[in-house]
Amino acid sequence: MKLKVSILAVVLLSAHGLALGQSEEEMMAMQRQLNAQVLEKPFSVEDEAKIDEYIKGAMAKDLKPEVQKAPSYWKPGYTCADIYSYGWSAYQNCRYYRYYYGRYW
Repeated sequence: MKLKVSILAVVLLSAHGLALGQSEEEMMAMQRQLNAQVLEKPFSVEDEAKIDEYIKGAMAKDLKPEVQKAPSYWKPGYTCADIYSYGWSAYQNCRYYRYYYGRYW
């Protein structure tokens, strides 16, 4: 989701910059800044390992997922990756629900 927003921002800034007559160098500088913002918080494998550990522990205790109903922002065809931008706990709940029941909401 963040990538889509960033791409849209680049397109809009490019069009706006061209309308204002900004130079290629200025446009490239803006692009570099946007790229840096996107890459600032990369996907963390370490955090994925924490979720895997959480799932293992919860399954060993036979705990049902806390969230039994799909969140209001859930849409048909979504996967857990689609709701990553809604926060870490939403992503973790989705991963555990999927693991526990073998399906999405």
